[in-house]
This record gives sequence, C-alpha cells and structure tokens, in this order.
Amino acid sequence: MSFGDPNNPYGAPQGGQQPNYGYPQQQPQGQGQPGYGYPAAPPVQQPYGGGYAPGPATMPGSVKAARVMLFVLGGLQALGGLLMMIASAWFVDQFEDEASSNPDLSADDIDTVSNIGAGVMIGFGVIVLLFAFWAIFTAVKFSTGRGGVRVSAIVFASLVTLFSVISLFAANVFALVSIVLGILIIVFCANRNGSAWFTRPRY
Repeated sequence: MSFGDPNNPYGAPQGGQQPNYGYPQQQPQGQGQPGYGYPAAPPVQQPYGGGYAPGPATMPGSVKAARVMLFVLGGLQALGGLLMMIASAWFVDQFEDEASSNPDLSADDIDTVSNIGAGVMIGFGVIVLLFAFWAIFTAVKFSTGRGGVRVSAIVFASLVTLFSVISLFAANVFALVSIVLGILIIVFCANRNGSAWFTRPRY
C-alpha cells in the first residue's frame, strides 16, 4: 500500500523518519542528569573556623615584644629576690655590730631583732621570686596558651605597674623601667593583635 510521494510534507511519515518532526527533541531521562553514578557539583567551601576569619599563623610582633618583656621582668625579679635573700645575712651582721655598742640591748634582744629582720627580708625575697616565676611561666605559655595566658600577663603587668608606682614615690628611680614595661605588656596583650593571637582557633 502506497502513501504517495515520499517528499510530500503532508503525507504520512515514512519508516525512517524521526517522530515529532519540527519539534525540539527532549533529552532522554537519565542522560546528562546528575544523579546516581554521576559526579555531583562540589560542595561550597565554608569559611575557615566555622564562619570566622582564621587567626594569625605566627605570633604578631607586638605579642612577641610583650613576651620578651615578661622574660626581662621575670629575670630582673629573680635576681632581685636572690639578692634580698643573700642580703639578709649581711643585714644580720650589720645590725649585730651596731646593736652591740648599745648597752641597753641584751644579747637575746639583738638576736631576736636581727632574726626578725632577716626573716622579713627572706620573706620579701621569696615573694619576689614567686612573681618572677609567674612572669617566666606566663611568657613560656605564650606560644600555646589561650585567653587565660593573656589574662595572666595583663594581671601580672598591672600589679607590677602598681607596685612600681608606689616604689617610685619612695624615690626609686629604677621603678620607671618596670612601669614602662608593665604598661607596654598591658597594651600589647589587650590590643587587637593580642586578642587575635590568644583566641585563634586550634585544629
């Protein structure tokens, strides 16, 4: 049975002719569609640190300076504490020499007063050594410590500054060095660089 001229556009479609001639072809389902067996789009990368900017990879210069100042203050205080403890024996000898020329003081009174004076100097020396240990230990923890180390440094520097101001009123000009170092430690640990270093994320 013939359907007429195969070139007639109004005739029936031939066996080899594609269906839906003149209409856009739909892509077969399962081809080119992302799904099982096809790679999906890469996930969107989240910002480092769960949405927060990453902290500094190396210790900022101001924080390093504060650390060095803590070591300096700790070393000076350790030296001062040792000198105070050593000087206690010298104080006992000097007091006994002066008191022996006073006939109103007995030997027992001289020993009592000299022992009290030596004990006071040794006690102050131990306190100064504890402050020195505090400063050095805090400085050591700067590389790995968190906010607690920062607070420790600020509190230490505040106490040093306070005691240095009191000592300055007693005509101790060397207290100016401790005042300057204490203020700088507070500023360098409390500023933005110090906050970024001690609150940086750990991974």
